[in-house]
Amino acid sequence: MCLQLFPSKLITTHFSSLHGRSKIPNLLVNGSNGIAVGMATNMPTHNLREVLNGCIAYIDDPDITVEGLMQYITAPDFPGGGIIYGYDGVREAFTTGRGSVIIRAETSIETDAKGRNMIIAHNVPYNVNKSAMIKKQAQLVKDGKIVGITDIRDESDKDGIRVVYYLRHDVVPNIILNKLFQLSELQSSFPVNNIALVKGRPVLLNLKDLIQNFVEHREDVVTRRTRFELAEAEKRAHILEGLLKAIDIMDDIIALIRRSATVEEARQGLMDNYGFTDLQARAIVEMRLRQLTGLERQKLQDEYDEKMRFIERCKEILGDHKVLMEVIKGEMVEIRDKYGDDRRTRIEYAASNFSIEDMIADDKVVITISHLGYIKRTLLSEYRTQSRGGVGSKGSSVRNEDFVEHIFMATNHNYILFFTEKGRCYWKRAFEIPEGGKDSKGRAILNLINIEPDDKVKAYVNVQNLKEQEYLDNHYIVLCTKNGIIKKTSLEAYSRPRTNGIIAVGIREGDELLTARLTDGTSELLIASKNGKVVRCSENEFREMGRCASGVKGITLDNDNDAVISMLCTNDESEDILVVSENGYGKRSQLKYEPEKNQGYRPTHRGGKGVMTMKVTDKTGGIVALINVTDENDLMIINRSGITIRMHIADLRVLGRNTQGVKLINLRGKDTIASITKVDSEPEEASIEEQPTEGETIANEIGEAPTPETEAGETPTENNSEEQ
Repeated sequence: MCLQLFPSKLITTHFSSLHGRSKIPNLLVNGSNGIAVGMATNMPTHNLREVLNGCIAYIDDPDITVEGLMQYITAPDFPGGGIIYGYDGVREAFTTGRGSVIIRAETSIETDAKGRNMIIAHNVPYNVNKSAMIKKQAQLVKDGKIVGITDIRDESDKDGIRVVYYLRHDVVPNIILNKLFQLSELQSSFPVNNIALVKGRPVLLNLKDLIQNFVEHREDVVTRRTRFELAEAEKRAHILEGLLKAIDIMDDIIALIRRSATVEEARQGLMDNYGFTDLQARAIVEMRLRQLTGLERQKLQDEYDEKMRFIERCKEILGDHKVLMEVIKGEMVEIRDKYGDDRRTRIEYAASNFSIEDMIADDKVVITISHLGYIKRTLLSEYRTQSRGGVGSKGSSVRNEDFVEHIFMATNHNYILFFTEKGRCYWKRAFEIPEGGKDSKGRAILNLINIEPDDKVKAYVNVQNLKEQEYLDNHYIVLCTKNGIIKKTSLEAYSRPRTNGIIAVGIREGDELLTARLTDGTSELLIASKNGKVVRCSENEFREMGRCASGVKGITLDNDNDAVISMLCTNDESEDILVVSENGYGKRSQLKYEPEKNQGYRPTHRGGKGVMTMKVTDKTGGIVALINVTDENDLMIINRSGITIRMHIADLRVLGRNTQGVKLINLRGKDTIASITKVDSEPEEASIEEQPTEGETIANEIGEAPTPETEAGETPTENNSEEQ
């Protein structure tokens, strides 16, 4: 059996020369790689003990399957260690001869004496240059593609490899580790391609084929070796037989040799007179006198007996195939027991179905985005409930000129689509947003997404899933601009954002994106203006458009000073509408339209001026937010100074549309409302009424917080002339 490989350009390695008289399959144990004309081979290394066990299993059962051999040879074993990440590639390579094996470095997450989180790599994947890998990782950190690493140190020594990545305190180590795996050579793939020449023809070999060819090669080697050793043993036994015969008649032989004039005459005389063969005669004439002693004669006899036993064994091996295979098997067992060692590469069998989110709890979080573009993720449990009219608690540490502009609830596994005022869309997982306490400033969005310096995030969409096609086909993104332009696009169009973002909407001159909402195609839209008007219309009035379209008019504004401040989507008429003004006033009104009671929001068509939603006065200030709520919700309000308050929606009475509402939060000085959002209520959490200090009491008096009864008493009847 002859097997050839292509390890280099024009040089082919014969199976026999590659293995020689080796008793192990070097092709599997040490691997091979190279390129020839039109084809290449790339074989990984394997564990010696496992490979020999597989060969022995094949010898015992030639009908064993690839799956059966994989019980002995579990996977490639690389000399540098590491982790084989996922078993599908290994199974494919063993079964077909071609596949991709994912290799990861062994890593751990530790904390140093200063409390800093560290990621430690204890080795590097096979064929990866450590210095080049670290250099590339440092460049990724510099380019902002990996955020959260403060320093990379190579602490490798004679005892082994140790690369340490020091992390910032506000990042999740598992997320950074996953980024290192994705973007650097801390994770690499080994493309298996088991092409070899079998009987002069290139063949793609699976695991069984490789072992079968090696065992057949060993059969050929051992057979030829045994035949050669048999011939040599028979030759030596023949000579020994002549020497033993000559010793018994040595006196006559010595006399013959003394009478002979030449060595050739003596040799011929031995053959003619005593029947020795030419080979025996030559050995006799070359015999030394010391061999005539009795001790030397016994040695010759012992050697002759040993050779006869060896000849018998060789004939047995050549005459019985089972005995031949036992010899091959015995040699493998001897090498396995003497040189075999444990695996160096660990296997993570289920890793192919593993994702980073499996390590992160799907907790509810509050995500806040400030006016200057700082973002953070905070556990919802950090915010406690207060009563209406409280002063709130510190919710964000921002600069004097900054304030929180967006606040919304999500879970760690959600997908967040960010929309900028220039109409571009960016994509992030919630757990990728840096975590921070409710009083921390957060991280600049510019460090998380490749947003343009003169652009800013204006809207967001919290999406549960961006992978299931059915979910994508049944959901839409509805965008609204400051001038009241509405555009509806399928969610599928936004499911694959690029690193530098994608066009979300065509923004007209003098306009900017205001908000975005996720709908199911059957919602009703409520578009609110700063002057207190709301248009309620069906989503079906807006046809689906492409991402680059600019949209159609949704509301007609009163004047140039008016602007759209919010757009919401709802499918439930039992919900109420909560309106909040910039001076801290708010009002809860029913959504369902009941003309006989002069209550609710009358449905209109897109492009109208809408109906009154709140009586705007100098005392209330302009409208800043409009959301749909129920008694099961809590309201979170945050103002420009960073003060946050959380209250139960159930504590707010339902009032008419044409009222100025009640005081929701006492503002200090010239502070105003920046943003509001709703979260699920926690009924088991008791309300906490904070006792104000003397300074807070004065601030409350200046704010002149009205009582619910006073505001309810101001409720006038609706004037139909206000409806346009």
